[in-house]
Amino acid sequence: MSASRLIALCAALALSALTTTVADRAQAQEAKPCPASVGEGVACYAGQDVRGAYYWIAVPKTWNGTLVVHSHGGPRLKAPKPDDALEDLERFSVTVKEGFAWAGTNYRRGGYGTRSAAEDTDTLRQLFWTKFGRPKHTLLHGQSYGANVAAKTAELYGRDAAGKLNYDGVVLTSGVLGGGTRSYDFRADLRAVYQYYCQNNPAAGEAAYPLWQGQPVDSKLTNHALDERINACTGVELPAAQRTPEQQRKLSNILAVIRIRESSLQSHLGWATFTFADLVNKRLGGHNPFSNVGVRYQGSDDDAALNRGVARFAADPEGVRQLAFDSDLSGQLIVPTLTMHAKDDPTAFVELESVFRDTVAQAGASDLLVQSFTDEHEHSKLATPEYAALLRAMMAWIDKGQKPSPASLAAGCRAAVATYGEACHFDVGYKPAPLAARSYPRAKAGVR
Repeated sequence: MSASRLIALCAALALSALTTTVADRAQAQEAKPCPASVGEGVACYAGQDVRGAYYWIAVPKTWNGTLVVHSHGGPRLKAPKPDDALEDLERFSVTVKEGFAWAGTNYRRGGYGTRSAAEDTDTLRQLFWTKFGRPKHTLLHGQSYGANVAAKTAELYGRDAAGKLNYDGVVLTSGVLGGGTRSYDFRADLRAVYQYYCQNNPAAGEAAYPLWQGQPVDSKLTNHALDERINACTGVELPAAQRTPEQQRKLSNILAVIRIRESSLQSHLGWATFTFADLVNKRLGGHNPFSNVGVRYQGSDDDAALNRGVARFAADPEGVRQLAFDSDLSGQLIVPTLTMHAKDDPTAFVELESVFRDTVAQAGASDLLVQSFTDEHEHSKLATPEYAALLRAMMAWIDKGQKPSPASLAAGCRAAVATYGEACHFDVGYKPAPLAARSYPRAKAGVR
């Protein structure tokens, strides 16, 4: 046998083995007891795809024929476990109660990686189609970081090889929709400003490292230990009356300069420590995607001293390029897309919706985007009838061509209150400010 024929045969066998493995894994799905939160008459299944991502599927007995594929937030840094997706199924059980089938993956690995998570999301769509047949419609729902993942999934896998749509609509809630190169700059600022005031991340006696790195590769620091350091410096876990004047001064300065609320300081700094370390050390090959060169921080009791003394770092163009490739969005929508975001979201600033709106407009796809906003102060889960309104409106848009508006979504939410019993909070006249109102603008090589 010639070398070329041998290579071709090996390639064919490898492809056959991969196809068989995918089929075996798909058929290896196991029936599982559903969580009580999804209601009666629902069949649940769980499995693991060929790349190692665990998933859960829920199909109501009165299935309306439409599948919702869910992309979860985070990113979660712990190693994936078989039942991780249960948390997402329970949080968004309204999807199943509205008659939709639901499928959620925990992704193949912990940590950052929008494109790999998007591939895992679309793989789950394929597994569902193989197991249950092609649904009447297939939707994507992304929450938080998962909204970035879902939007990227629609970009990369929105059509099949013949040009036919794989997804008919996209719902993005509490979304991190500025892409990696815009959404996390304020956390890089937080690392620099926090270290200026507190000098304990890294602490005295620990090896120095650039703050944009998050943590050195061999760091043993835990979330609990970091929280203790934050509390020691700022007293954030103490009642205000029990803080020392110096703790209160530092806390007030950090919050004012970075424009975050007290209750979210620890979570944002944890993200800027541990998730930055995963992003930089494991995903970007050590390249820095963050810059605070030229940023003038404001709001402290001595801005001049802060800006003289704060650590400065310039982005590496290769780090920016890699992060942009992985997570920035093109705005080239091909199907109806709905977003919903709380005006006072403490985790993913509502101003990120301005970035997404402008990106979509630049791509000439604004007719396919409807954004909505609520007068809430939460991130992870908004009022249940609001999600029901989004899902019902999306189906009317797809099936009847009835494009919703913020006002019609609010009306749909009021109709859903009879079923779910929670209040609606849509603010139909709200328009988010530019991202610069919350995150200091900066020049960064490689960002368009």
